[in-house]
Amino acid sequence: MGAPWKRTLASVGLVGVLLGSAACGGGGDEESAGPAQEGTVDDVSEQGDPVTGGTIDVGLEAETNSWLPGEGSFGNPGLAVAYSIYDPLMKRTEEGDVKPYLAESMEPNEDLTRWTLKLRPDIQFHDGTPLNAQALKSNFDDYLTTATSNVGATLKGVSMEVVDDLTVEYVLEEPNAAFPDVLTLAPGWPFSPTAAAEFGPDAGSNPVGTGPFQFVSWQRDNALEVERNENYWRDGLPYLDGITFRPIPDEDTRLASLESGDIQAMQSLRQSTIARARDLEGVDNYEYLGNNSGGSLLNTSRPPFDDVRVRQALAYAIDQEELIEVLGGTGMVPPASQYFSPDSPFYSEEADEAFPGFDPERAQELYDEYINDPERSDGKPVGTPISFTYNCPPDPSLNELSQLYQAFWSALGIEVELNAVEQAAHIQNAIARDYDAACFRFSSERDPYYIFDDAFTEGPLNFTDYTDPVIDEQLEVLRSTTDLEERQAAVEEISLHLSENVPNLFTGYTLTDIAVQEELKNVDGWEFPDGTAGDGVPGATAMWGEVWLAE
Repeated sequence: MGAPWKRTLASVGLVGVLLGSAACGGGGDEESAGPAQEGTVDDVSEQGDPVTGGTIDVGLEAETNSWLPGEGSFGNPGLAVAYSIYDPLMKRTEEGDVKPYLAESMEPNEDLTRWTLKLRPDIQFHDGTPLNAQALKSNFDDYLTTATSNVGATLKGVSMEVVDDLTVEYVLEEPNAAFPDVLTLAPGWPFSPTAAAEFGPDAGSNPVGTGPFQFVSWQRDNALEVERNENYWRDGLPYLDGITFRPIPDEDTRLASLESGDIQAMQSLRQSTIARARDLEGVDNYEYLGNNSGGSLLNTSRPPFDDVRVRQALAYAIDQEELIEVLGGTGMVPPASQYFSPDSPFYSEEADEAFPGFDPERAQELYDEYINDPERSDGKPVGTPISFTYNCPPDPSLNELSQLYQAFWSALGIEVELNAVEQAAHIQNAIARDYDAACFRFSSERDPYYIFDDAFTEGPLNFTDYTDPVIDEQLEVLRSTTDLEERQAAVEEISLHLSENVPNLFTGYTLTDIAVQEELKNVDGWEFPDGTAGDGVPGATAMWGEVWLAE
């Protein structure tokens, strides 16, 4: 069983990076979400003792393009698969600390510019080749930091030196207190360089890691199959014989597949689906409320969103509670106002109070001030209504959400055209900044330095194209100190700035769920090798090596 705080949806610890997966959701804290948990989260079935054997099918919300770190786009569905094949060098504890997992230790020098990582001995990749310092070096040089790597920006200014057979040093051009967080995700998933070289361009379709399960086959958009790693370095694990991961993008179909028994587990980040999953007989729900939230991107590189008055007007015009109701999150989640949930040590009450609340009169004042300004940024004649296109994937609940946004903004006199865009194209449009406004998700459980560095400095994940010296200055603080109070103060300064300048809008925090048939046990109860409790199921992702099927 997982720790009690997971049952009540509390999420603590360092938090982080902007996620490029399109959708909108809601979330909530322990106090406000508590009543909604009754009869659901606290009633997970009796777990019993571990059992070895059996196979399961897991329904995912989407397919992933590649399984090779540095090439794959590992959103929530990809992460759900990745931790079965790969072991992360570092992982997060239930207290939110980043701690060695596959690594044995990781220590910085005094000025935080060199991080020495030591591997555990006698660990092999699935192909029988050794996990050693040279393997990490090959991963780093030949794949993770190449011109085509999608994690290259994260590793910019970082090099690696081999110290001995099991030890490497990450050498940073500048101090970075948050660097260990990088190794919880794809840059910290060792893979066999021998296999990657052998498969060449097809390496992303033939992943070889050190994880509890090894790759068997992949039929794109249909099924990825893994089987037990008989030589796994953690004695007694995994419990299952195998897993088949199935992308089932339609929420209704995925839920029906769980209810019928076609799959034994499913992930969801949609509040309406989670509400229905709670009502299913014989189903356990492993829910998690972290920092991920739904909302809207505003492209500040284009008029009229280059003017703060317009961005503020859009924020004041929306009733977040109505948006959350459309998404099925009423009673489950509160409105969001920043990149951190009320459970996070980086949540700011001041930023929450500063974020524009529902105030149609103030929204109208700001809108009228802009359209009647002879120097308005879009160059249109005084009094001409603003017009723009709002993009969102063609999901029924998101269609309804988009229509509600349209109604709020049309009430001001804005002409809003709705545009349904398939999710893959939606993400690419955000990266290319080829949109006016768009629904999206923000934040995760990573360190705040990486959340804000990705989202608000030059780079591919700055989807709003918003930057500011205030953010840059506070990022320097986050990068250069491990002192929690100093880091909290820096985060608050950034959050207050964003509340005033609103480069993006929020609906609510996103409650996530892994819903399982009740014979599937220990979904959120994973532990580190030394017995330290892990962080459960953030973002509807699990450590499948410690899950078992009851007899």
